[in-house]
Amino acid sequence: MKIVKGLAPEIPEPASGDTPTMRLFGLLEVMAAKDQRYSLQGLVEETGMPKPTLHRMLQQLEGAGLLQREGDGRHYGIGTRLRRLAENLLLNDSLHGARHTVLRQLVEEIGESCNLTALSGSEVVYLDRVETAAPLRFYLHSGSRVPVHCSASGKIFLAQMSAAQRRRLLSNAPLEPYTPRTLTDPDALEKEVQRVRKDGYAIDNEEFLPGLLCIAALVPSGDDGPSNLCIAVQAPVMRLDAAKAKTLLPALQRAAEALSRIDADAGTTSRAQA
Repeated sequence: MKIVKGLAPEIPEPASGDTPTMRLFGLLEVMAAKDQRYSLQGLVEETGMPKPTLHRMLQQLEGAGLLQREGDGRHYGIGTRLRRLAENLLLNDSLHGARHTVLRQLVEEIGESCNLTALSGSEVVYLDRVETAAPLRFYLHSGSRVPVHCSASGKIFLAQMSAAQRRRLLSNAPLEPYTPRTLTDPDALEKEVQRVRKDGYAIDNEEFLPGLLCIAALVPSGDDGPSNLCIAVQAPVMRLDAAKAKTLLPALQRAAEALSRIDADAGTTSRAQA
């Protein structure tokens, strides 16, 4: 399983539209397309729009909670309301049923709980989860959030980023120790991320919850670009240790490929209907 090095999203055309609402939407598209914080002057250069117009648009978007001002007062980033909107789209999209079937089949094959996750800020959010029938298990429902630095899926997402992106993300998310095994030293975490980038999978060995082991793999995007989807297996350490977890990788990666095909087929259908 290949971990994509770096992010290179396609940048939309500068904000445009026939109505004020569409121009605001276009500005959000521009800002969401790059992993960076924009200043007013930076947006002027990016979009070619007049500074007074952009200033007014930024004020509107900030007031609506779609953008937020950074601590320096000069730069803008994605706001909580817009981030929640993106999460809800992922949680409730029309692909949910097909993805859930893949998760359920994986659980039936390996006998342990499985989940589908996405990155949201400095946390990993559970988009879907299917529990094992085994009596001893950890309950983590859809919508649950776990820290990026001590979760298997989080390490996968970190491994896709450039070193600068990781530093920026982790500088705003203290490496809090959740268990004695949590990696709280930045150098140790960076070493672990490099291993994940090389191997194509990640393990959380009691780093978030005592007694819980998790192994995760990236769901390929289908175009060799970055993906914001991971699939993972979780189980109590008395049933699953790191060595046994690695034997589950082929099943996990088959499920990841199946999920990737679902997304690719949905994209093909949407283009055909356009």
